[in-house]
Amino acid sequence: QDVEKTGAITPGDFLVLVQRRGGIFHEIIRACKNRNLPMAGADRLRVGAELGVKDLTSLLSYLATPENNLALAEVLRSPLCGVSEAELFELSYGRGQKYLRQVLEAQKERFPGIVSMLRDLRAKSDFMRPYELLEYALTAHGGRERLLARLGTEAEEGIAALLDQALAYERSGVPSLTGFLAWLESDEVEIKRQLESRSDQIRVMTVHGAKGLEAPIVILPDSATPRETVRSEILSQDGLAVWKTRSGEMPEAQVALNEEIKARQSEERMRLLYVAMTRAESWLIACGAGEPPKEDSKSWYAMIRAGLERAGAVSGPAGVELRLSSSDWPADAVNTPLGGRDDSVPSLPAWVAEIPPAPVKQPDPLSPSDLGGEKALPGTAGEAYSEEEAKLRGTALHLLLEHLGDAPDSAREDRAASLMEPFGFPDSQDLIAQASGVLEAPELQFLFGPNALAEVPVTAQLPELGGRQISGAIDRLLITPERILAVDFKSNRVVPDSPQETPEGLLRQIGAYASALQQIYPDVPVETAILWTQTAELMPLPHDIVRDALLRTHIS
Repeated sequence: QDVEKTGAITPGDFLVLVQRRGGIFHEIIRACKNRNLPMAGADRLRVGAELGVKDLTSLLSYLATPENNLALAEVLRSPLCGVSEAELFELSYGRGQKYLRQVLEAQKERFPGIVSMLRDLRAKSDFMRPYELLEYALTAHGGRERLLARLGTEAEEGIAALLDQALAYERSGVPSLTGFLAWLESDEVEIKRQLESRSDQIRVMTVHGAKGLEAPIVILPDSATPRETVRSEILSQDGLAVWKTRSGEMPEAQVALNEEIKARQSEERMRLLYVAMTRAESWLIACGAGEPPKEDSKSWYAMIRAGLERAGAVSGPAGVELRLSSSDWPADAVNTPLGGRDDSVPSLPAWVAEIPPAPVKQPDPLSPSDLGGEKALPGTAGEAYSEEEAKLRGTALHLLLEHLGDAPDSAREDRAASLMEPFGFPDSQDLIAQASGVLEAPELQFLFGPNALAEVPVTAQLPELGGRQISGAIDRLLITPERILAVDFKSNRVVPDSPQETPEGLLRQIGAYASALQQIYPDVPVETAILWTQTAELMPLPHDIVRDALLRTHIS
């Protein structure tokens, strides 16, 4: 926003430019944040150099290797745990060959919260990805709150950058905690933040990074001290590299080369000064941090002062040495203070103070085999086996039919014995013979071929049950363009003579499967049948019979 057009100044109108990211660069950001001024932060962020990131990295190192005494000591002294220097000394001194974690565990009554947190994080570090583990430590255990309380709000940028790096690492391959730590250590991660877009925040960046940008108000705080030293220890010219010696011991060729390098640096500083001064749309404020420059100084401050004097600048108000202006400030300028956050408490809607109703617990899915009704013909249930024994034998028979169908003849006997061994039935050979009779029946081969699906899970909401959900498994399912056939195995000792005599509970179960399948395949006829294992007989069930049985189901 151009201040000459409206006169209103907002935080986004300020652009602070420094020559390099030194101490003054970070101090400006820190001072502005301490005054609650909206800051865009640094344009470049070295993730590993942030204190909060170092504390979190130490935590990850300890979780990856609990025997890492140094990492644990760093975590204990960090804001994550808040152990004092004296307490850490008492834990560490005189422990002999014990690991620091062992000593800490032995004093869990003294540090209950810390021990509980580290135990929980260690338990979750085996299966949580790096990002999940970091976020869990920051949120569930209050790590973010503790770090910001100790390090200030500027630590939030480093924490957010570390979380971004964890997500980026997880996209690069199979994530692991040790792999993430090695990935962080292998390269100094530096984030270049995009500050080009104008937002309502103060921007602080280097002059070199500000090329192509403009702002209504540009401040140059780092203009007092000239940069005239050659910092490199190796001087190169025409492909020849030599070590830089002390100034008093330099040969003439090296002195000339050193002066040439200084001249090139001076030319580059002048180009950067031009860039810095031309970033301002309305105001350019030049000031200097540190010692005042000498009159003959080659600093930016001295050069700008000399230029202002030649242009006819006059003394400004208190605190302003020279001021040069070409237009008056607009008469209708609004004196809006450059404040920070709005700390006023907004009015809250009434529902915030109301106690929310208890969530409605959804009923558990119904099992098709538990819809009520008899499961065996009258007068036959329980003659040889109890209900629990009959169910267990039915489960064993299902296993045999599921796993023996694709077994070679030479391996079928051994596989059947291994399947029956956990049950411990004294008559397991009778069950194996019953299953073999079913599998060897020529008219049933199509149920155990490659086109049949075994133990197919099915879940659906059935309108016949008032929309209640069922969840079960169909023993055999055949899907063709002409029809859908669902077959359920039943091991009843007494087999009914007709579908009409089939026990009610079995018909309801088959009816539930038919209703669910009809929703999945609405344009294909759905057929159902029961395979009686006792007689190796497949009994088709008419659709009306199983549907009517399902409609007779009463759900409490």
